[in-house]
Amino acid sequence: MVLLQPTYFSPIIQYVAIAKSEEIIFEIEDNFQKQTYRNRCYIYTASGKKSLNIPIQHSKGLKQKTKDIKIDYKDNWQKLHLKTLQTAYSSSPFFEFYIDDLLPIFERKTTFLLDLNLKCHQLIMKALQLEIPVSKTTEFNKNPIYLDLRNLVLAKNNKQHHLERYFQVFSTNHGFISNLSILDLLFMEGPNALNYLESQTVKL
Repeated sequence: MVLLQPTYFSPIIQYVAIAKSEEIIFEIEDNFQKQTYRNRCYIYTASGKKSLNIPIQHSKGLKQKTKDIKIDYKDNWQKLHLKTLQTAYSSSPFFEFYIDDLLPIFERKTTFLLDLNLKCHQLIMKALQLEIPVSKTTEFNKNPIYLDLRNLVLAKNNKQHHLERYFQVFSTNHGFISNLSILDLLFMEGPNALNYLESQTVKL
């Protein structure tokens, strides 16, 4: 049993933890923090590592629970994210294999960030052909009795996760970039992605 944050097309290390778990508990009672994977992911483009950010509606001076955060659609971020993914990965081995299943994320407007992240998770689990029970927290607990990996949500965490290399389209330009969005692994490794995840370890 592992406690995780629902994030936007999570970093690979999060799915390493998931692939080794018998049950997932998603934290939904925490306060929203900036600089996390809750509303961003990192992909590999011709220019190197790039962040895709989901704009959110801010409440001035007030703490908000993550589950209450609403997505801001003033700018068409969905169109931008999809175009960026297409440009970055259209030549990858398995892009065409998965992109149709992912399109609803970029075509339908979801009000709450949490709901969008849960949809992303469901799509990734389907792509990985993984079936693991999911539950949600009902209160915030600083010291849970099960494996607490909520810190994996921190995008600016200095901890390095040493993951094995796999083929990346632009690696000849910028070398191997570790722990990108799970999308990078899926588009590159396809059905072998789950084998890759199961062979890695999460170092606490």
